[in-house]
Amino acid sequence: MMLAGAMAAPASAQTAGDQVRRLSVEEAVRLALENNFGVQIARINPQIQDLAVALARSAWVPTFNTTVQGASTATPNNSFLSGATTGQAKTSTGRLASNVGLLQQTPWGGSYSVGWDSTRSTTTNIFSNFSPQLQSSLSLSVRQPLLRNFAIDTLRQQVIQSEKSREISDYGVEQTIATTTRAVRNAYWNLAYANASLTVQQQSLDLARESLRETNARIQIGTTPPIDAVEAQAEVALRESNVILAQAQIDNAQDALRTLIFNPSAADFWTTRIEPADQPAFQPITVDVDGAVRNALQMRTDLLQARKSLESDAISVKYFRNQTLPDVTAAFDYGLTGLGGTQFVRGTGFPGPIIGETQRSFGSVIGDLFGNQFPNWTLALNISYPIGHSQQEASLARAELQTSQAVTQIKNAELQVVTQVRNIARQVQTDAKLVESTGASRSLSEQRLDAEQKKLAAGTSTNFLVFQAQRDLAEARNNELNAILNYNQALVDLETVQRAPVIGGGLATTSTVTSGTVVSGFTTTSAVGGAATPATTTPTP
Repeated sequence: MMLAGAMAAPASAQTAGDQVRRLSVEEAVRLALENNFGVQIARINPQIQDLAVALARSAWVPTFNTTVQGASTATPNNSFLSGATTGQAKTSTGRLASNVGLLQQTPWGGSYSVGWDSTRSTTTNIFSNFSPQLQSSLSLSVRQPLLRNFAIDTLRQQVIQSEKSREISDYGVEQTIATTTRAVRNAYWNLAYANASLTVQQQSLDLARESLRETNARIQIGTTPPIDAVEAQAEVALRESNVILAQAQIDNAQDALRTLIFNPSAADFWTTRIEPADQPAFQPITVDVDGAVRNALQMRTDLLQARKSLESDAISVKYFRNQTLPDVTAAFDYGLTGLGGTQFVRGTGFPGPIIGETQRSFGSVIGDLFGNQFPNWTLALNISYPIGHSQQEASLARAELQTSQAVTQIKNAELQVVTQVRNIARQVQTDAKLVESTGASRSLSEQRLDAEQKKLAAGTSTNFLVFQAQRDLAEARNNELNAILNYNQALVDLETVQRAPVIGGGLATTSTVTSGTVVSGFTTTSAVGGAATPATTTPTP
């Protein structure tokens, strides 16, 4: 059922020079998903969360470090044991050192470091047996917690929670798309209604003008007093004002829809007029309320976000419970050393005179390292545990209470979601009955006007009664149009409520606002919402 004539876009609603773009409702939705600022903003959130996950994981990235250092020292002699060569007033040393190392936190709570040091040093100290001296060492250090921070630590908590936030951001995008789709569909039907309302007002004006013409004709032949023309002229003026208001309503609906679907940077953003290719039709359906409720409990983005947040809270509980365990850490250090260079051969005495020297190359030093000639190692077990109530226990108790609170909040949200779905499903059924009722009322108003016009022609009625019947018919037509609009918007809400919150549908839940309010025929509808996969509905035969 659809008022095809009334729903046609009136030419008088257009302005000369405006570019007209004919769009279907699905094309409008597609444009909104490409151009709408709210959708564009929401799609950035997952990218931000990807960086947050990468930042958290970066704590496990190994760190490479290296150092090259040169140093020289001259020390004045202050005793015969200073080691200065005979006849010298100072002892000089030179040192060139390099270091290469690798350090990493491990994903199981521990850490390790590997380092390789090489040094070349020279000295004039007569007590030294090497000059120049070549020394190299290789070290390995491992730290691994065995209780606290073994199953989970701060780094893993941050990584897991950042991954949960990433998943929540995906649901946020879905919610924004759903609410934006709803806003576009509602704005689209509002524009179609505004066009149809203008047609109704224009038809009413045409009837008033025809009555004025007939009244003037009767005055001329003397069957009607001249005073009746004043009433007819007043009625024409009143209906002209209604047409002006209807045209302004179209402009408001045009702006509401274009801000949702068009790119504001386009040169013709404000001049392009939208012509709806689809019109809101009335096709009764049977609503599967239980199926809609099941879908909403499984797919509602706000519930999915809350459940992911609950999973994040559970990670915090796991972390704080782990922190109440004793801190038992195993430590292992292993080192290798090699020595070479120019070694002095000394004679007897203290210090013996240098009677020769031998050379030991840096390759021999490296051979000592990898041949494990001079190993040293340390193995330790460190244990610590606080006596009495600890900060970790208080943090655990707080996290458990917050998790319990979140569980209750989700149950409350699920109850509100079920209530909202049932309310909107009931609204669909109510609006369907109102469409049928207003359709019958409009048909009866048409019959009444026809009867009054015939009675007026026979001289048994008055202009007042005819004008009253005309006004009643215009109101009945508008009521039918509004009922069809409300029915189609209720269907949009029924689709949306299974995927995202619907503002004004019985559940006050925060949702992304993608535009200002959209002015409908006699009501104001918030321009947020969208479409989702509905529960199974079947047309009523």
